Amino acid sequence: MESTYQQQALIGATGVQLVLALYDGAIRFLYRAVQCTEEQDVRGRRIAVNRALDIFMHLQARLRPDLGGSVAQSLSDFYAAMFTLILEASHYESVEQFHEVIANVRNVRDAWAVVARDPEANRVLPRDLRTKEETFLAPAPPVPSEEAASSHWSA
Repeated sequence: MESTYQQQALIGATGVQLVLALYDGAIRFLYRAVQCTEEQDVRGRRIAVNRALDIFMHLQARLRPDLGGSVAQSLSDFYAAMFTLILEASHYESVEQFHEVIANVRNVRDAWAVVARDPEANRVLPRDLRTKEETFLAPAPPVPSEEAASSHWSA
């Protein structure tokens, strides 16, 4: 099974870098929604909008109010507002409203980029962005056995 370049680039990413990648993906899908709206491609717009919404739902589901307090609540409110604005932009086929959402998302993404440069923040935010429930439900990664790790070459 081959990995794409994007998947390979994220293998060593910190938690903050993964969040940035999700924001970048949302922005990319929102620009695609703008393009589809301008081209009157309803199906394409719906696909792009759904993917952007999936990213915001993913980000919101992984918030930890027990650890993040008011920051987590603010991000939750932000994600809910963006979700609503994206649905409205799609419903009204409003390029301007999509651009408003993109500007808002870029602002928050840029704040995360500042956080990414702070080594302390990178130690606090876990690389694994799964919820507690997903951690218990997800299968554990395979542990290589000693036999598989040793070389079978002989001289």
